[in-house]
Amino acid sequence: MSQEASSAPSPLTEASERARLSLAAFLQGHAPYDGHFNLRMPGVEVIRASRASGELVHGIARPALCLVAQGAKEVTLGSEVFEYDASRMLVYSVDVPISGRITRATPAEPFLGLKIELVPERIADLTLKVYPAGLPPTRRNLAISIAPSEPEILQAAARLVELMAQPEDAEWIAPLVVEEIYIRLLRSPIGARVAQIGQEGSRMQRVAEAVSWVRRHFDRPLDVERLAALVHMSTSTFHQHFKSVTSMSPLQYQKVLRLQEARRLMLSRMMDAGTACRQVGYASASQFTREYGRLFGSAPMKDIARLREGGLAGNLAEA
Repeated sequence: MSQEASSAPSPLTEASERARLSLAAFLQGHAPYDGHFNLRMPGVEVIRASRASGELVHGIARPALCLVAQGAKEVTLGSEVFEYDASRMLVYSVDVPISGRITRATPAEPFLGLKIELVPERIADLTLKVYPAGLPPTRRNLAISIAPSEPEILQAAARLVELMAQPEDAEWIAPLVVEEIYIRLLRSPIGARVAQIGQEGSRMQRVAEAVSWVRRHFDRPLDVERLAALVHMSTSTFHQHFKSVTSMSPLQYQKVLRLQEARRLMLSRMMDAGTACRQVGYASASQFTREYGRLFGSAPMKDIARLREGGLAGNLAEA
């Protein structure tokens, strides 16, 4: 488990607890049953779950701030596990393949979460104002950051969700509240790491550019030297920075993308394992089966049959 992620949750301050309760009430109003709910403001999503999940949900996490108003969750990136709840907020800085599960939820007190997309261009504009003298140094550049939930951010999040029930106000005021959340996030203990999302030429930004290329061409053979040159790094430096951000090598990253896409194709398009294997770029069916089993716990068709039988076909995207 990541040292950053393994610290025990801290008791909420009185201000944070009030903000949490307010946010939970508004989230419940927009999530009447379990699932994901896109709100009126683009890039803002509510998640509800009434039970803890033993089954891991695999998918791609995009740059976003994730807040929990009730319950708890854990996310795995590579070999690192991150746990968060109402006392801790989580930020994704780069598109990364992760697995996650709800660890605390009941029908009486369901998991309630809010995800707010982080737009690199807007982060870049605000970073110039928050850090006019330049960014302070950061110890790590991992794509996932965790920090104590700040009452001001929880309060702003509650106001944002409340606005969703007021169409006219939502159109004009919600973008301003999102901007407030961005600013408060940039001023938080993980602000310098968040700022790198939009900083031209930063390690995070260059790795994000490489990640974007791999995502668009995941089914093609990966030329790491060419990819390093594309983001203006030597091959050795690129390997080092890519792994420090994503917790994987470029080839491992591509492999997880391929396997996740193959699983999606078999579930959603009723594709057989051999066809899915070729579709995502594997030349060897035995290698595909072996690597699929390592990631998902069983051979392709056995895994797909289990998901369908258990009604778990929705396990295709980050929860």
